[in-house]
Amino acid sequence: MTNATHDAIAVIIVAAGRGVRAGPGGPKQYRQLAGRAILAYTAQAFLSHKSVSQVRVIIHADDHDLYAEAMGDLLSHDKLLPPVNGGAERQDSVRLGIESFSDAPPDGILIHDAARPFIDAQTIERVIEALKTSPGAIAALPVFDTIKKQASKQTSDQPTEISETVPRDGLWRAQTPQGFRYHEILAAHQKAAGQILTDDAAVAEAAGLAVQLVAGSPDNMKITQAEDFGMAQTLLGRNQTMTQTNHEFRTGAGFDVHAFEEGSAVTLCGVDIPHTHKLKGHSDADVAMHALTDAILGAIGEGDIGDHFPPSDPQWKGAPSDIFLDKARALTVERGGAITHCDITIICEAPKIGPHRTAMREALAKILKIDPSRVSVKATTSEQLGFTGRREGIAATATATIRLPIIEGASL
Repeated sequence: MTNATHDAIAVIIVAAGRGVRAGPGGPKQYRQLAGRAILAYTAQAFLSHKSVSQVRVIIHADDHDLYAEAMGDLLSHDKLLPPVNGGAERQDSVRLGIESFSDAPPDGILIHDAARPFIDAQTIERVIEALKTSPGAIAALPVFDTIKKQASKQTSDQPTEISETVPRDGLWRAQTPQGFRYHEILAAHQKAAGQILTDDAAVAEAAGLAVQLVAGSPDNMKITQAEDFGMAQTLLGRNQTMTQTNHEFRTGAGFDVHAFEEGSAVTLCGVDIPHTHKLKGHSDADVAMHALTDAILGAIGEGDIGDHFPPSDPQWKGAPSDIFLDKARALTVERGGAITHCDITIICEAPKIGPHRTAMREALAKILKIDPSRVSVKATTSEQLGFTGRREGIAATATATIRLPIIEGASL
C-alpha cells in the first residue's frame, strides 16, 4: 500500500459460527437488538465507512435465508458483495473469504467478527492507516487487570486455585478488525491451513509478518455468552442517544421546470407515464427527480446538479436522472449522513399523477436506499394559470431532510 492515499480496502465479516455459548435462540449474529439483527449493525459500520470499498459476509451454508432476512435493505448496498460459505473452523472461513477476492484482489483486507456490532469508524480508520507502514495491524486494548493463571489438572468439582500471577506489562487484549495487506495474509492463511490458531494475527505471526497494535475501543465488545446481550442492549441505547446528540438535521429545497415537446410519455420520479408529449431537457428531463437532487445537494452544501453534471458536457445527453440522484445520495453517505425524509410536489394539469404515486415512491426509495415510508410524492395543478396551466410544461418542488454529524469546531 502506498503512503499517499487509501488504496482499495475490502472487509470480510465472519458470520459462519453457531454461537452455542450464547444460549438458545439460534446463531447469535442473527439475533436482534432493538428490532435489528446484530449482523446488520456490524455490516452497516463498514458499508458506511469512507475508506472501505467492498464488504463480504462469510456465512454457514445453512444460513442463506437467515442472512437475507438479517441484512434487509443492506442487500442493495453498492459495496456489499454476495456472501460466501464458510468452513468447519473459523480459520477455514476466513481463508475462504480471503480467497474469494483472488480474481480482483484489494490492496488490503480487514477481518471482523460478526458479533462485534459496536465497532466505530475511528477504530476502523486506525487499522487501515497502520497498513500503510505495516503488513498487519489489529485493534487491541492494553490489559490493566491483574492476570491469574489457574492451577493445572483441576477437575470441575474442585475449587479453582491460582498457580501464579502473570505479569501484565506488555499484554494486550486482541479485538477485530484485524487488517493485513492482501497477498501476504492470503499466503499466510494458505500456509496455515489445517492448523488451529486463535486469530488472524496469529496466522500472520506464524508466517513471520509484523503485526502492529493500534488502539481499539472498550465498546467494541464481542457478544459471546447469553449475559452479553444485556450489556449490548445498554450500549446500543447509549450509542443511539449519543448519535442524536452529535448530529444535526438540515433541510434542503429544490425547484425545477421542464417544457413539453413532441413525444409519447413523460418520465417523473423514474416512472414512465404515457402522455401526449414528453419533457424537453439535456438528460431524460425528469423534473421531479431533478428537484429532489437539488434539495439533497442543498442540504449538504454541495451546490446543484449543474455543478456536478454540467449540461454543456455531452456525456449527460439523454442520461437517466437516477445517476444524478444517486450521486447526491452517495455524497450524503460520504459525509456520514442519512436521508431521513423527502417530499416532492409535481405541478401540472396533465398527466394524472395519482395512479403512479406508489410506483414513484418505490422507485425513489430504491435509488436512495431508504424505506418508501420516508418518501412523499404529491401533485397539484395551478388552476390553469401560468405555463403549467397552459399545459406548456411541468414544474416540481422538493424538500429533503438530512441527518449529518456535527462538524467539530463548527458553530451553530
